[in-house]
Amino acid sequence: MGEYYDDLETRDQAQREAELFRRLPAFLSEAAARVPGLARRLEHVSPGDIASPQALARLPVLRKAELMELQAKEPPFGGFADVSALAGRRVFLSPGPVWEPQGPGADPGLAARAFFAAGIRPGDIVHNAFAYHLTPGGFILDEGARALGCTVFPAGVGNTEMQVEAAAALKPTVYCGTPDFLKIMLDKAAEAGHDLSAFRRALVSGGALFPTLREEYRARGISVFQCYATAEFGVIAYEAAGEDGAPLPGMILNEDLIVEIVRPGTDAPVEEGEVGEIVVTSFNPTYPLLRFGTGDLSAIMPGRSPCGRTGRRIQGWMGRADQRTKVKGMFVDPKQVAEIVRRHPEVARARLVVSRAGDTDRMALHAEPANGRELDANALAASLREVTKLAGTIVAAAAGSLPNDGKVVADERDYSK
Repeated sequence: MGEYYDDLETRDQAQREAELFRRLPAFLSEAAARVPGLARRLEHVSPGDIASPQALARLPVLRKAELMELQAKEPPFGGFADVSALAGRRVFLSPGPVWEPQGPGADPGLAARAFFAAGIRPGDIVHNAFAYHLTPGGFILDEGARALGCTVFPAGVGNTEMQVEAAAALKPTVYCGTPDFLKIMLDKAAEAGHDLSAFRRALVSGGALFPTLREEYRARGISVFQCYATAEFGVIAYEAAGEDGAPLPGMILNEDLIVEIVRPGTDAPVEEGEVGEIVVTSFNPTYPLLRFGTGDLSAIMPGRSPCGRTGRRIQGWMGRADQRTKVKGMFVDPKQVAEIVRRHPEVARARLVVSRAGDTDRMALHAEPANGRELDANALAASLREVTKLAGTIVAAAAGSLPNDGKVVADERDYSK
């Protein structure tokens, strides 16, 4: 392989955009014939007219809350998948709940390009610590690494001691998983006397990579790169290595996706550099999402990457446009907090607070009692785990003490450190 994954990465940006919008009308027309949900969204517009960024921007954004409602009415996919193409593929269920079908090809999550940009090459051994259970994260990165020619150990999540022992024996050169679990593995290895020095590079996602944590990894001899990925699209953007092997600023948008930044809560694109919601249109024939709002915030960066790739860059993940947020790679949603309150009549109001303890995500459910009733902290903690699939603490709040600001999920992590 050469300096780039393929020639697409060094196309002139104007050429890239022209080719995407040349393909889009025919793709939408063909997909709408198989996917009724897409056909309904195109009911009052001709696919042939959607041949420019301006024309695309006139269509409404489909957001996750709406998709969840549509899936509930028309399970499992809300009419947005080509069910005739699912034979031999996987179907996933992400928190929300949201159903997602696996796309076609050897690299349906478009992840191979992200591995390559991070300096990972065929023959590398990848320790993949993303979840393989229910959600698509583990498979998105697994198939991308294998498409590149890497050997993958499907470690999954949890079982830290066993993962450390396996990594010490197999000696993988690449870690793949959430940013904080690598530190957990390294610290556990140091305690147990295991050698994980074979790790030289890492590709992380599903959580914030704080600068202090990246620097700690660098000091331990591991160059860590981020990619921004979602269950619906796979890898949307990724960091690239410079000549010295260190990550370059920003994340390069992946090929074969149309990415817009819109003002949160609206359908209108913002100016370059302005923070807004990431909206994506894909060319996935199995799951042809048109202007899907991810709920994540970012901004387009000016100029090109020093690595020579010509794709536009985003500043990376900059928070949520809504109150849904990621904790240890899993989304928590206001609807989940509402479900916990519904299960517990002794709770009048609740607020899920997400914070950071060292380099690890933490969450606490602050609950106000109803009419002087006592809270059962153990029962609430059990419901929190059952509904969100994550552990958290319970904080008893005095009646009327929670802020009246409409927040149900409060992310209090400091992303500048």
